Amino acid sequence: MLKSKLRKKILKVRQKFNTKNIQINFNQIIKILKKEKIINKIIGGYYPVNFEIDSLTLLKKFKKKNFNISLPVIKKNFQMDFHSWSFSEPLRINKYGIPEPQNKNIVYPDVLLIPLVAFDKNLNRLGYGGGYYDRLIKKLSKKKNIIKIGLAFSVQEIDKVPINIYDQKLDYIVINKNIIK
Repeated sequence: MLKSKLRKKILKVRQKFNTKNIQINFNQIIKILKKEKIINKIIGGYYPVNFEIDSLTLLKKFKKKNFNISLPVIKKNFQMDFHSWSFSEPLRINKYGIPEPQNKNIVYPDVLLIPLVAFDKNLNRLGYGGGYYDRLIKKLSKKKNIIKIGLAFSVQEIDKVPINIYDQKLDYIVINKNIIK
């Protein structure tokens, strides 16, 4: 199945899925970070839109544990950077309707919490089709070792995500039921 058709199909499933009261287990992510020996504590999160897993709840918990929080900022040519952010700072709405930080403080996260449309057991991710995260992961990986954690609902799992040479694998996928590694 083509990525675009698959994307539409899974997005409809996710929209109809009752996401109320479904949370990602924060302690599962903390276990991953301990195992990976994360020292510098910069978390790259995202502002949830379009029925995505609520990462803001996780980011609040990370903040309480003295992690530095950052959110993506979309740039030209399908690029994005992460900018530091705290919950007291205002956000602006980008061209996709997604809130992003207004400050100019670019940071390089040690851990990326990544939204996705679909995933498979091989840690492949189907995103929204712009390749923003794939480009970012490639760029950040040249600067430092980063841990890439996809966040999803169990209903987003499919047998096989169609991939190409530009697609970047995740290190973990944390779903509402367990961890795929």
